Amino acid sequence: MSASAGVLRVEGLTVEYRVGGTAFPAVRDVSFSIGSGESMGLVGESGSGKTTLGMAILRYLPENGSIAQGSIFFDGTDLVPLGRRELSRIRGNRIAMVYQNPASALNPSLRAGEQIAEVYRAHLGLGRDAARERAETMLDLVQIPDPHGAYDRYPHQFSGGQKQRIVIGMALAMDPSLLILDEPTTGLDVTVEAEIVELFTDLRARFDTAILFISHDIGLVATVCERVGVLYRGEMVETGATAATFQRPTNPYTRGLLSCRVPPGASKESRRLEPLPAGSRDPEPGACSFEPRCAFREPRCRQEHPALYDAGGGQRSRCFFHETVAEAGPPAVTDVATQPAAPSDGTLLEVRGLRKVFRSGGREVVAVEGADFTLAAGRILGVVGESGSGKTTLARVIAGLEVPDEGRVVLAGVDVTKPAHKRTVEARRALQMVFQHPDGTLNPSMRIGQILRRQMHMLSPDGGADAEQTLADILKAVQLDPEHLDVRPRQLSGGQQQRVAIARAFSTSPDLVVLDEPTSALDVSVQAAILNLLIDLQRREDASYLLISHDLAVVRYLADDILVMHQGRIVEHGPAADVFDSPQEEYTRKLLSAVTVHAGKLASAGPPARAQDTAGGPVRT
Repeated sequence: MSASAGVLRVEGLTVEYRVGGTAFPAVRDVSFSIGSGESMGLVGESGSGKTTLGMAILRYLPENGSIAQGSIFFDGTDLVPLGRRELSRIRGNRIAMVYQNPASALNPSLRAGEQIAEVYRAHLGLGRDAARERAETMLDLVQIPDPHGAYDRYPHQFSGGQKQRIVIGMALAMDPSLLILDEPTTGLDVTVEAEIVELFTDLRARFDTAILFISHDIGLVATVCERVGVLYRGEMVETGATAATFQRPTNPYTRGLLSCRVPPGASKESRRLEPLPAGSRDPEPGACSFEPRCAFREPRCRQEHPALYDAGGGQRSRCFFHETVAEAGPPAVTDVATQPAAPSDGTLLEVRGLRKVFRSGGREVVAVEGADFTLAAGRILGVVGESGSGKTTLARVIAGLEVPDEGRVVLAGVDVTKPAHKRTVEARRALQMVFQHPDGTLNPSMRIGQILRRQMHMLSPDGGADAEQTLADILKAVQLDPEHLDVRPRQLSGGQQQRVAIARAFSTSPDLVVLDEPTSALDVSVQAAILNLLIDLQRREDASYLLISHDLAVVRYLADDILVMHQGRIVEHGPAADVFDSPQEEYTRKLLSAVTVHAGKLASAGPPARAQDTAGGPVRT
């Protein structure tokens, strides 16, 4: 079936949320179609409308959400005017959705197989035995080991990747014509992600299912999808074949998303990332929505709203100057890359024989076993491995948030193998930590200025008159304005909250900063800015980093040295280039091979060339 006569055809869809009597458009005049057996990706920053669009297709909007105009044709039937009973016959039967968090999609008190069998009983009226047989067949199809035994296990007895496979099995149980995937691999290890992507590919070929793939991961979309749509502020700003769109973007926003990703194989020595400009104001009414952030803007862009123009090669772009964007030239290599870290004779951190065991109900789990390594002053050590490999536990023991069962942690020649609250003020000043989710580490009742001053007072009590100057300097370094000192964390974006967390860590001039997934919860555009910031601060303060991350591209970009963990043990350790280019251990090779496919799909696209601001003067970032 062609896309024009597709399984799904969305025409002029506008979705609004009503807050306090005012309607705010979340999706604006969006049109696209997906054919049988075709996969289309939707990409864009948080708040671009991706998930709202997916939920609108299912008619699963919250109470304050509504479809203001437009049509959603599924197999020729408009879903917009349908009532609840008619929709219930379609949802879970002919249209299914797989969500980001499999744990929330599964009933923890119901056996895994029963949750799939329930679909067959509800929609086909099968008896218990027949439904179980079909459910076990589906568990086998989604590659769950021992389907018969797995049927009777509860969700908590499966790994994260296996839970997602079970959710996929539930979604595919009725052989749906359309499968909507909303960030289905976010939070999964790279190896598990690769397995899930392969599963999608196999199942799509087997069932000829149309797929709408919602993701912030451009590399993943390039791997899975033939076509892509790019959303910005609820509008479709570019559509086309995935390869053509990512290799020859015709919209400034698409180019911006591509330019701020970490290129495959890049390091901080080879190039500096180029974040999307933040924009100093909202767009004018009736103007181009991207104009405040656009490096190609002209006066016309503030006066008119562009249509979705034919940009050639099957691409469409919501930009007056799509030809200029497409012809902006070859990828540029920045000349402001970071200099390599100088070799250091001084050992800052020494970890010897570290062992950590967690005990529960008479059961022991060895999280870290025999960890031995050193970190030199002024260098960045990246720690990688799958979930459960011991990365975060190792970081928490070093930071004093967990106490080891055996071994020592020595910081700047001082044994600090004790809980953080029992360490000296100097030891706590010298080692700081930045966590994955800043909203969980910033006191919601305190203003940003109070949070930062409290840290400085506790760990640098002799700062005196210089404290306010130090505060002003660190605020400037993390690119926050003085006005931010008077707001509370909830009034900041996720990227701004992480800047505050980083400012707090650096406010006492630490020697070592432990970074636990510092960018994994952020959009790619915000991630680029935070990575640049971390590099700048590290060089300015001459600090060392212990970087924990599942994102191997980020680790390769930042780290000077790499430590690979597997089942609590360090299995490989060496310079970043050696580990990534010539891994010695089979586990490391497996870990790296999981991201090779995504990198290859995007390698030919490259980072777009840096464009000059045609409106005159630099765009504020």
